[in-house]
Amino acid sequence: MLLRMKQKIMPTLTQITGTHEVPSDLRRQLVDCWIAVTNAGGAAGFPFPPVHDDDVAPVADELLSHLDPSRSRLIIARFGEALAGWVVLKSDPFRLVAHWGTVHHLQTHPGFRSLGVGSALMRELRTVARDELGLEQLRLTARGREGLEDFYGRLGWREVGRWPSALRFAPDDTRDEVLMLLDPL
Repeated sequence: MLLRMKQKIMPTLTQITGTHEVPSDLRRQLVDCWIAVTNAGGAAGFPFPPVHDDDVAPVADELLSHLDPSRSRLIIARFGEALAGWVVLKSDPFRLVAHWGTVHHLQTHPGFRSLGVGSALMRELRTVARDELGLEQLRLTARGREGLEDFYGRLGWREVGRWPSALRFAPDDTRDEVLMLLDPL
């Protein structure tokens, strides 16, 4: 029974390397997911909820316009046709730092939390970074006091620094920005 249950809840992961691979229904789901995650308090790039379509759609379109097979990938997780989450991996073409990539916007739709979606996306991202983009390490920044350090730590990431009080959400809510590294891949 447990094995069957685990198989039932594993998302299908898909890698997207160009805007032409994003049909309008997927774009809509990406925007809706970003809105839902942000408005539920998620650390997804919009620090001051609530956000609406006119806030998120242009940013999503800009992000999608920069997808490139050699430098930027979108990885999505689905259960059937429903988008459960997504993450972006970017590498830099500048030779000095071409060996590392940066993780952006890991999101799990609130309706799919606690099903391993975020972990599955991060494991897939690691494989893509290593095997397809030839990267040697990954970096990300996380909002402090969200429990994200523990989440990433369970996936092999380690904290390498902090920008103290870098993020001010309100006069009485200032948080560190946490710098994390996954090395080696």
